[in-house]
Amino acid sequence: MGEFTATIEHRLDQAYRNLQEARSSGDDYLADTFTAEIEDLRRLATDNGVPVQR
Repeated sequence: MGEFTATIEHRLDQAYRNLQEARSSGDDYLADTFTAEIEDLRRLATDNGVPVQR
């Protein structure tokens, strides 16, 4: 696994955890922000041939 792939996976894991925390606390704005970050990271992964599990 390359550094780029590891970084994408790490950032996605972190964003999913942050999204869950935002939803749990009822912070809709922050949840939307993390949802957008996840979408951007997934698009970046796809564009670069990095398979994503989630």
